[in-house]
Formats: sequence, C-alpha cells, structure tokens
Amino acid sequence: MSYGPNPWQQTAWDWRAAGNFIGGGAGGGLIVFAALEAALGSSSPIRFACGSVLIALGLSCVWLEIGRPLRALHVYLNPRLSWMSREAILAGLLLPCSVAAVFGLPGAAPVAGVLALSFVYAQARMLNAAKGVPAWRAPRVVPLLVCTGLAEGGGVFLLSSLLHGSGSVALTVVAALLIVARWALWRRYRGALAAARGALAALDAAAPVLRWIGTAAPLALIGAALALVLVGNGTIDAGVAGVAAALAGVGALLGGAWFKLILVTRAGFNQGFALSRLPVRGVRRAATPTPDAAA
Repeated sequence: MSYGPNPWQQTAWDWRAAGNFIGGGAGGGLIVFAALEAALGSSSPIRFACGSVLIALGLSCVWLEIGRPLRALHVYLNPRLSWMSREAILAGLLLPCSVAAVFGLPGAAPVAGVLALSFVYAQARMLNAAKGVPAWRAPRVVPLLVCTGLAEGGGVFLLSSLLHGSGSVALTVVAALLIVARWALWRRYRGALAAARGALAALDAAAPVLRWIGTAAPLALIGAALALVLVGNGTIDAGVAGVAAALAGVGALLGGAWFKLILVTRAGFNQGFALSRLPVRGVRRAATPTPDAAA
C-alpha cells in the first residue's frame, strides 16, 4: 500500500470489529428494551439473556481480531483515557447484572438497563476517538451510533415478541420512533461529511439498505401491526400483527447492521498527510528566505 497525502482505507479494523459494534449495539439495545418492559410490569427474563449473548458474541469477535488473544486483559489498564477500556469495564459489570435480572434479582433490571445504555454510548465514543478517520471522528456519529444500537435492540425485541406470543404496544411505538430518529440522524451525519469523498461513496452505497429495508419497510409493517391491534384485542399477539412486527424488527436490525459494517470496513478512510508542498523529481527546491534576507 502506498501512503501519502491522498486518503487510504484503514485495514486495522475489519468485519470482526464491525461484529463487535453490531452485536454490542443490538444486545445493549435489547437489554434497554427489556429493562423498559420490566418497568412496565411485564418482564421477560429471556430478553436479558439474549442481549447478554449478543454482547458476548460481539466481544468475542474483537478477541478473535487481537494478534495475541492472551493479552486481551490489557484492555482494562487505561480506563482514564481509553473508551475501549471503559467499554470492557462496562461489559464486565453489565453481563453479571443482566444474568441477575434473568433470575429476577430485585433492582437488577433497571441497573442492567442503565449499564446497557452506557455500554452502547462507550462503543460510539470508541469509534469517534479515531481522529485520523474523518467518517468516524465526526461528532454526529456518536448520537447516530447510539440511536442505531437502540433501534437494533428494538428490532430484536419486536422479533422476540413473536416468539413470546405477545408484545408491548408502547414499546413497539418506541421502536418505531427510534427507527425514525436513526434515519434523521443519518441524514444529518451524511450532510456533515461533504469533504470525505471516499467515505461518502461507501456510505451512499449502503444508504438504500438503510432507507428501504431498515426504515421504510419496518415503519410500514409497524403501522400495519398497530392498525391490526386497534381493530383487534389491543395486543400484539402471535397472529398477523405479531408477524408484521417481527418482520419490522428484522428489517430494523438488518439495516443497522449493514450500516455499521459499511461504516467500519469500507468508509474508514484515513485523512492522509497534510503536506503543503510535495517534492518533484528533477525540480530544484526553492530556497527558503531567512529572516535577515527578508528584512
């Protein structure tokens, strides 16, 4: 690879790093939804377990990416400066708390929800800390990634509602609002990258999936599910409304996962060197005037 003033695509983070953001975001978002569900008085402990498994799978992807996996514990050594260290510490607190929520330990569900939201935020800040990559360092990527993780978690929540045979209408509406917010944040983020041409080309190629599969289709399906609820028994059961909500969840999850995969693996162009003057073979370098000569 030739390094120089022109941007080049980073190769340090590949699909395994993207897998951490996908699994961690979806798992953390699902735990947040599970905590909200518990606050509404209809707890489903299996959702805490599924969220923990998704987070563990995401972290396992990062562990596979490390050249020396036995040194993974070094990530805990710098929490004062590193968002990766904070992510690992939060995961170490979140997973046991989520397991406690599975067994119904009093107070575990809301604490797990707060830790899960903090974990998703730490992941977003971790990507944003890569200041050499314009598509990652943009400040608007943080709220976009947080909202994407929550929308993915809402998608898994809607999908699991079909398996449970019932779902919350209120949380279905929350999932729909997060999908709308994700698209709005995406548009604002996209507009802030006018100068990052390489990243824009990759992100624009991923936009149709996020627009149609991840946003338009889920919103239409959620609208159909809610309409069926209004004329039915007032709950999202395992019937047609449940199937529509589950398909909406799949679309919301796939749209967010595809966006994160493209953002990490294809839109991660380094800035390049800021050289004000480049050497040209066969051309004599102009002498730089001294202060005395200039006087």
